[in-house]
Amino acid sequence: MGWFIGGLLFLVLGYFAYGRVIERILGPDGRSTPATELADGVDYVPLPKWKNMLIQLLNIAGVGPVIGVIAGIKFGKVALLIIPVGCVFIGAVHDFASGFVSLRMKGANLPAIVSAMLGKAYAAVFSVALIFLLILMVAVFVNIPASLIDRTVFPAVPLFTAMAVAIFAYYIIATLFPVDKIIGAIYPYFGGLLVVGSLAMCVALLVAGFQSPELLQESPAFLKYRAEVFDAGGRSPLFPLLFVTIACGIVSGFHATQSPIVARTMRSEREARTTYYGMMIAEGVIAMIWAAAALAMYNKDPATLYLAPADVLGRVTTWLLGPWMGGVTVFAIVVLAVTSGDTGLRSARMSLAEILGIPQKKILPRILVCLPLVVLVALCLHWSNESADTFAHIWNYFAWGNQVMSATTLMACTVWLLRKGRKCAALVTL
Repeated sequence: MGWFIGGLLFLVLGYFAYGRVIERILGPDGRSTPATELADGVDYVPLPKWKNMLIQLLNIAGVGPVIGVIAGIKFGKVALLIIPVGCVFIGAVHDFASGFVSLRMKGANLPAIVSAMLGKAYAAVFSVALIFLLILMVAVFVNIPASLIDRTVFPAVPLFTAMAVAIFAYYIIATLFPVDKIIGAIYPYFGGLLVVGSLAMCVALLVAGFQSPELLQESPAFLKYRAEVFDAGGRSPLFPLLFVTIACGIVSGFHATQSPIVARTMRSEREARTTYYGMMIAEGVIAMIWAAAALAMYNKDPATLYLAPADVLGRVTTWLLGPWMGGVTVFAIVVLAVTSGDTGLRSARMSLAEILGIPQKKILPRILVCLPLVVLVALCLHWSNESADTFAHIWNYFAWGNQVMSATTLMACTVWLLRKGRKCAALVTL
């Protein structure tokens, strides 16, 4: 219990202390933002701060801070230390810096930032890789929520194919419509659902933990499993596999593809710390809750150690919250995946349009840019569902590329700080 509560406190203190240090380094001021300078009614649309916060949280918090940590906690309680430390000093800095650089560069997407900071040759290769990874990510975030609904919400009815088609259709619509019409309109409700589900899980976990402290320890059965699966022959070393497994719960390059969406809707630079740094901290809190909940489930029923993370999710929500509230919480997790998938496709559309120099104010150019992306995602979806192995391959490529993307983003932010004359301060992103 001490590791869990201590990690939560560290995240909160990190936001107020280290977050302000990073804010002073970046130096937000009262200058006008891209949302007001370049307003086009499609992507550049001023939105209230609270909406930007919820949009950013839902954009970045995919399945990593839930499904990823349910798998990652199998490495042991060390995950409850790495998550808060990684969020405060790496992940939140990554998100804040990349979002702020995009703000200063008129809402530029990640390929444009990389081109300006690291050179056109590097950016050309990176841009192709980035769009490819976004396509993989969208395919993953169609499969996972469809699978969660199929396995946990209506387990008696085979709904996977219907849900996958419905989710993908929603992604296409959300990608084409102006940001304030769908994302800005429905995300606040999704955000409220996520907050309710996370708070309910946290309260239930604290009650269970205080009643049975051994639930948040490493039981003999847990240690035996870890020795057999992870420690034997060094097959699954803590570094780097834990970081790749948890990904979004520590640092994620995917977040830098989402930051320009909110950079184009933010009314003031002074909102950046709360919107970027703060929402990564919020994601860290979500990751801590689900990591601790999974650890408790594994100790209560060691047989769940051998289940897929999606099945563990269903078990732990029903155990701690009951079938009704557990179902609501699972739906909130589905929302996490869906709200990352739709903006992932939107980011791919924006990035490709920026590379090709195609304006996106009118609907026809948006459709033309989106069409090849939709075809490629559909092909990935078909391939990924041929077998469990093909989906695992897609996930592994995405997880690896996600960390490469974060390293590139931090390098670009470091160059930006150096060009601004902040040589010592650039160490925070190096």
